[in-house]
Amino acid sequence: MISPGKHSFSAEFEPAVTGARRSPRAPVSLDARVGRGGLDRALCRVTDLSLNGARIDIFSALRRDSMIWLTLPRIGHWAARVVWSSDFEAGLEFQIPLNEDELDRLVAS
Repeated sequence: MISPGKHSFSAEFEPAVTGARRSPRAPVSLDARVGRGGLDRALCRVTDLSLNGARIDIFSALRRDSMIWLTLPRIGHWAARVVWSSDFEAGLEFQIPLNEDELDRLVAS
């Protein structure tokens, strides 16, 4: 029987690993376009960028796991998979990672 006021609780706590990244992200503010089949369809803003992906603000719905083209300034069309999407944001994973020079050019702009 448990006495009032003498409760004991023990549990192990291990923080959840969320958003594991393959490469560090850099905050940016880049005007870009999103499209399918090589056609630019919607304006977007890239808000952070890494070698392997990007987060964008967008007013068009993007479906999770769909393939898109992200047109980046000074770099051109980049194939990406929509990893997650909410009302006005989406996370993208590039099919071919950016190289360090490309990332540096985009972050510097």
